[in-house]
Amino acid sequence: MAEIRPFRGLRYNQNMIKDMAKVLCPPYDIISPSQQEELYNASEYNFVHVEYNKELPLDNPQNNRYTRALAYLTGWLEKGILEAEPAAAIYLHLHHFICQGKSYQRQNIMAAVKLEEWDTKIVRPHENIIPKAKSDRMSMLRACRANTSPVLVMYEDKKKNIIKTIKEQEKKAPVIDFVDPWGERHQVWAVTDPTAIKTIQEEIAKQPLYIADGHHRYDSALTYKRERAAQTVGYSGEEGFNFVMTTLIDFNDPGLVILPTHRLVRGVSKTVMAGLSSQLAAFFDIERIALDDAAVWQKVDGRLKSMAPETGNTALAVYGLDKNNIMILTVKDQKTADKMMPDLHGELYRKLDVSLVDHVILENLVGYNKDKEDIVLAYDHDRQAAIKRVQDGEFQMAFILNPVAPQIIRGIADASDRMPRKSTYFYPKSPAGLVVYKW
Repeated sequence: MAEIRPFRGLRYNQNMIKDMAKVLCPPYDIISPSQQEELYNASEYNFVHVEYNKELPLDNPQNNRYTRALAYLTGWLEKGILEAEPAAAIYLHLHHFICQGKSYQRQNIMAAVKLEEWDTKIVRPHENIIPKAKSDRMSMLRACRANTSPVLVMYEDKKKNIIKTIKEQEKKAPVIDFVDPWGERHQVWAVTDPTAIKTIQEEIAKQPLYIADGHHRYDSALTYKRERAAQTVGYSGEEGFNFVMTTLIDFNDPGLVILPTHRLVRGVSKTVMAGLSSQLAAFFDIERIALDDAAVWQKVDGRLKSMAPETGNTALAVYGLDKNNIMILTVKDQKTADKMMPDLHGELYRKLDVSLVDHVILENLVGYNKDKEDIVLAYDHDRQAAIKRVQDGEFQMAFILNPVAPQIIRGIADASDRMPRKSTYFYPKSPAGLVVYKW
């Protein structure tokens, strides 16, 4: 089914770049304007110059952030700042990080994955594409003919043949080993052993791949492939643009961390706010947990996890309607809630807490419309920070959600459904610039 290949990645020449922590950057879609400035100042060779070049007032079709990205990429290759791998490799990336006070290691495989049309179901999405993000990556592909940051997909290693191969290869010295400015350690191995590569390829070929993060990167690469294929005389399907740089992670990897994306709302009228509790009571059983209870989060977690979609029930929490309590909302009658959902979605989608918030509460009860500016919707991955933003008066309500389990993502994708936007956040993001795929 899925086809992966080794490739000759571009990597920083560590004889010239002594401190890798100064030259790597986050992927472009999580870089804030202030962080972009900090990264620019960190090093003249920081990868942000390629991954997320600055927009300038006088930009035009001939000189813009994308043409400048190409100029940096080309210039660094000419100077030897970046070098191509001597031989095609599959890269192993061991990512060490801390999340919510707990230490993790995430085992990644980086390879070139053959681009497949969505209807083949060889590569399966679970979220919708954001048009603006796709437009940006399309411009990068056309200008640079390179993948500067990877798509993240999940696979299953049922017989543990892949992890056995990985562990054997990681007995060797890594080609990259450093701690980044955020305290995360990155170890990378360039695997060129034909037997090891073949084992990984054969195991991946037995199954579909599930996009975890980077839907727009994949969709952009797929659209770009169609463009180039139509323009290429003697097109064979083997050209470099038929593949996309991808990080692959096992569904059961203990370092696979998926954070929930909590909703924050402001701009709701006083009238709606005053009547919302009684409206919610028509759809949900409501339980209150005192915010000053020393065990508040243990109790919230216990209630939400016992009512997660995979259990056949659904619950979520809201703060803002009662300043002293977090309110746990448990669905009374799923069939009644289903009537307020878009018809095109399946049963699993309708049971998601994020679907209940977005469709039943925000759209139907609160009156949120993404095309209007009266009600503002924002997101936060830290629930306590979300609560504080309500207490500080920045927002009126915070909806606290469960993290989405990997099997839920697989179920949605297998049903050819798509989750609401901003449903999942895979943490942490792999840095851009570790390896570049250029054709």
